[in-house]
Amino acid sequence: MVAEKGSIHSNLECLLHCTTPVVTSQFLPKSEMRNLNRLWHPWEREKVEYFTLCDLWNCYDEWSAYGAGVPIFLKSGETLVQYYVPYLSALQIFTSTPSTSIFREDTDSGDGETRDSYSESFSDESESDKLSSSRWDGFSSEDGGFEQESLWQLNDRLGYLYCQYFERSTPYGRVPLMDKISGLAQRYPGLMSLRSVDLSPASWMAVAWYPIYHIPMGRTIKDLSACFLTYHTLSSSFQDMDHEDDIDGVKQQRKEGEGIPLPPFGLATYKIQGNVWVSGREGRDQERRLSLLSVADSWLKQLRVQHHDFNYFNGIRRG
Repeated sequence: MVAEKGSIHSNLECLLHCTTPVVTSQFLPKSEMRNLNRLWHPWEREKVEYFTLCDLWNCYDEWSAYGAGVPIFLKSGETLVQYYVPYLSALQIFTSTPSTSIFREDTDSGDGETRDSYSESFSDESESDKLSSSRWDGFSSEDGGFEQESLWQLNDRLGYLYCQYFERSTPYGRVPLMDKISGLAQRYPGLMSLRSVDLSPASWMAVAWYPIYHIPMGRTIKDLSACFLTYHTLSSSFQDMDHEDDIDGVKQQRKEGEGIPLPPFGLATYKIQGNVWVSGREGRDQERRLSLLSVADSWLKQLRVQHHDFNYFNGIRRG
């Protein structure tokens, strides 16, 4: 399902709009509402709307096969449609209960060497309690000085690390998002069964969008070689807030049962050339891009994550 196209006059906003998944929603039975984590869902509501991760991945099925079409308006007055294929760049899922086994995924570095996706963030000690308590509460184990009760409170707030994945291979060595998720789900079936209400507010994913072709074809346009990295939250904690789309200053209130949109809260760009992406709306596109970049950077720092694609897009090289 794709967000319906409205009156959009910014190529950047158009891209964000066209790559926003709108996930089929369900309503939580009232008998289950009392079991929600009140730190994550503090609002009393008559109805709780949620989605399953399986339905989220289904939003990317057609995009993974054919690309997501984004209408682009050129200064010459021409309009074309650029297609982008989504790739899973990063994924972290936190739940309210510890898992008996933490998911590890090895990724190909692109030079024939296999690297552990935890290698930049963790030591060889990967027990569930150590990962969830000493790493993901916002402090490293070296900080020390915390009582066990305090650690439990922090776990209640941020949750236990259920699984994570960071892509490191070159774009040409990757498979589209839907294919990657299908492969990971064979090793970790929770990727198909978990619900957004089961997830901590710290759960997120990043999707890398690479251009493949544009219609009409016939000439090369450098501005259209840009790549994008969008960040999305996965928890219902954020959907509990009143969500409104604000496009060109026109707010569009989502109606109950229409599906849950997951617009990017952060963005990184690569090979932005010319003025196709940042010249619209009297400079507001550039401000918007930098604002989304700052939010993504802050999010990664809060979780103490080294995101390979984010560093590469922004020219950060780590030895």
